[in-house]
Amino acid sequence: MLIYKILRREEWQALHEAGETLGAPVDLADGFVHFSNAAQIAETLARHFAGQDDLLILACDADAMVDDLKWEVSRGGDHFPHLFRALRLADVLWARPCMLGADGHVLPQGVS
Repeated sequence: MLIYKILRREEWQALHEAGETLGAPVDLADGFVHFSNAAQIAETLARHFAGQDDLLILACDADAMVDDLKWEVSRGGDHFPHLFRALRLADVLWARPCMLGADGHVLPQGVS
């Protein structure tokens, strides 16, 4: 199953250069790396990244991270994937730009 991480361009560059990251400021504050599944990603973008451009969507295989991934109740009682270790560049299957359109973010092809 694919899960998705939203990063700003500078956060993606830092991950690419260092090979791993503990995430964005919200991840550091919460002590884990936030992810969304395909059904959750659009709302996550709207709630936490409204109006922000130059974002990337990273796809990761949840099964490959299963030992460090927990599905926890969050927004609206829905279960969200949380990674309790650094996100490694090797975890990322692909990274694609998420463009900001007139009506909000346009998910890149392959988010499903």
